[in-house]
Amino acid sequence: MKKYLSILAILAVLFTACNSSDKNSETSDSTQVAMVDEAPILKIGEFDSLAGNYVDKEVKVKGIVDHICKHGGKKLFLVDDEGDLHVDGEERFSDSLMGSEIIVTGIVREFRVDEAYCLQMEEDNIKSHSKGQTEKELFEQKKKHIAEYRDEMKAKNVDHLSYYSLEYVKHQ
Repeated sequence: MKKYLSILAILAVLFTACNSSDKNSETSDSTQVAMVDEAPILKIGEFDSLAGNYVDKEVKVKGIVDHICKHGGKKLFLVDDEGDLHVDGEERFSDSLMGSEIIVTGIVREFRVDEAYCLQMEEDNIKSHSKGQTEKELFEQKKKHIAEYRDEMKAKNVDHLSYYSLEYVKHQ
C-alpha cells in the first residue's frame, strides 16, 4: 500500500509539473508576441540614455511639437518637461501640429563621431579654407569643434560619440 501511495504521489507531482510547464510556455509565447507587436514607449528625458538599446528599432515617444523646421519642414522638435528630441521625416510636417501633444512612432537612428569622422572633417575644413571657400573665423570654429569631439571622447575614454534621433514613421 505504501508503494502504491508513493507511485500516486510521484505521478501527481509529474502531472502537475508538466501541466504548469505547458501553461508557462503558452503565457511566455503570447507575452513575447505582444512585446514584438508593440513598440516600447520612451520618455523624452530618457531617450538619449536608452536609445542605444533600440538603434534601428521602432519606439514611441510622447511630447509637444515645439518647432517644425521652416527650411523644408521635414524636421520636428518634440519637448516635454524633461527634455527635447529631434524627429526627422521624409515628408513635410503639417504646421497644424505646432503646439500639439502627439505620440510619434519612429525608428531610432544613431550618428557616430569617431576619429575617422574627425579626420574627414579636418580634411574638408582645410580644403575648403585653402580654396578660399571658408573664412578664417569659420575655419577656426570648425577646428575648435573637432577638438571638442576629440576631447570628449578622451574624457569619456571611448572610441566614438553617439548622437541619437528618431526617424518618423507615424504619429497619433
